[in-house]
Amino acid sequence: MSTTDTTAAPDHALARTVTDVLQPRNVLLVGMLAIGLAAAGEWTGLLWGLLGALCAGIVPAGYIEWERGRGTWGDRHVVDRTKRAPIFFVILGSIGAGSAVMLLGGAPAGILTAMLALWAMTVVLLAVNTVWKISVDASVASAVIALLAAVHSPWWLFGYAMTAAVAWSRVALGYHTVGQVTAGTALGAATAGAFLFG
Repeated sequence: MSTTDTTAAPDHALARTVTDVLQPRNVLLVGMLAIGLAAAGEWTGLLWGLLGALCAGIVPAGYIEWERGRGTWGDRHVVDRTKRAPIFFVILGSIGAGSAVMLLGGAPAGILTAMLALWAMTVVLLAVNTVWKISVDASVASAVIALLAAVHSPWWLFGYAMTAAVAWSRVALGYHTVGQVTAGTALGAATAGAFLFG
């Protein structure tokens, strides 16, 4: 075994840990709870945030696991870009349903705006994915930080250290190029623009 191989192994293990711990499902669970709390200004916002996390992250992750069990995909990363379209449609349907419940239930404007921003981001991800493998993980990590900064406090922008870690891990594992994670990060950041028109 070469020196390069032995020194690369710890980096690969760290990248795997980062990409697994900070996968979209987990980032959305924590992020949407925080967005809901900030938007409502009281504990009831946690319930709206939980609904948002369920629809934006947990349901899509469950769908991916179900398809994995059927042998459709090898792992949750779905590295083959051409097989990702069904996931985006599930995300769009799930976020759309959650947004409708929020609208009918009188959810705080901030959490509803965040949901609609994530829905719009997913439309762009789907469109770009037809020709290029943009990073969904980087997009989600960036979007959650941008939305928290918009609905809560600009201090959340320091959370982009997490987004940088996610982007690094995706490149280190060979799932994406620097360009693909950069584009994903930029798209995620743009979701906060929804609050400019809210």
